[in-house]
Amino acid sequence: MTPLLDVKGLTKFYGPRIGCADVTFDLWPGEVMGVVGESGSGKSTLLSCLAGHLAPDRGEVIFDTRAEGPRDVLTMSEPERRMLGRTDWAFVHQNPRDGLRMGVSAGGNVGERLMAVGARHYGEIRESAIDWMGRVEIAADRVDDRPSAFSGGMQQRLQIARNLVTGPRLVFMDEPTGGLDVSVQARLLDLLRSLVRRMGLSAIVVTHDLAVVRLLADRLMVMKDGHVVEAGLTDQVLDDPQHAYTQLLVSSVLQV
Repeated sequence: MTPLLDVKGLTKFYGPRIGCADVTFDLWPGEVMGVVGESGSGKSTLLSCLAGHLAPDRGEVIFDTRAEGPRDVLTMSEPERRMLGRTDWAFVHQNPRDGLRMGVSAGGNVGERLMAVGARHYGEIRESAIDWMGRVEIAADRVDDRPSAFSGGMQQRLQIARNLVTGPRLVFMDEPTGGLDVSVQARLLDLLRSLVRRMGLSAIVVTHDLAVVRLLADRLMVMKDGHVVEAGLTDQVLDDPQHAYTQLLVSSVLQV
């Protein structure tokens, strides 16, 4: 069996400063990988490099494409990477405004992703948008409302619908519950866990919140100063941390 994603030696520098260094891991179909660490640990740089938002200085990001099998995403042409981002990949931003078009209706936001992969029948696009809004607990009668009329939690759920409507195989999530009230976070996490399991999604989730990875992630990487200092099964890492930094994270000594 081939990994869905095989990352080898991924490294990014900001001048003399390390963004992430020699990060190596694989991700299997249907698996969720969590990445945790305090601010500046390199987790967001890693995610940006993986998702193609930032060019690494070296390394490989091998993705098992449907048509051609394993390919290094970093050597793909720009049109190929854009198509990958519209089909097999999705990116959920911490701030939903970064992942939505605020001047377009809720249904239009979901429908745009379908149109990007070739859907053209207006009625079917609208029907799919309403269906997916229902899956993320947004009422059908809000389909023509703009995201600016939604609460932060609803905007995040709409962003999730927009990303998942085309059935991606890999979802990148950057602090998906960040900035939300605790009660809204809990509801969103339950929704994410349900969708991930039901759809068999693979995902990489970057967060500072250990409760998020405890709930969502099968495996966990802990980053400090751009390096992965500990990795393993999520429960194993959190219940019996081996590295001193991980022990500090788990004991909440560090404000992350």
